[in-house]
Amino acid sequence: MSTSDQDATASTVDGGAANIRRLENIEVQLTVEVGGTKITIGDLLKLNDGSIVELDRLTGEHLDILVNGTLLARGEVVLVGERLGIRFSQIVSPEKRVRSL
Repeated sequence: MSTSDQDATASTVDGGAANIRRLENIEVQLTVEVGGTKITIGDLLKLNDGSIVELDRLTGEHLDILVNGTLLARGEVVLVGERLGIRFSQIVSPEKRVRSL
């Protein structure tokens, strides 16, 4: 590789890093989905304190982690001191993420 090719490659890498730095401060919505269900409006209106709604997830099944509504990963709930957190256990491939858009 010639010196000019090396300079062009270094410039491209530096430019890519600068582009990524520009994106670092953009806020996105991170959502953790525990599960879901379908319910009639009538049953929804009957819910009150202590009501239980069965979800479509099994105990121990990974939770979906979405960014702006797109599945990014799957994970599990962990305790971090006095707070709940999410441990990422499976990252969705970029190809699958793009297909879901």
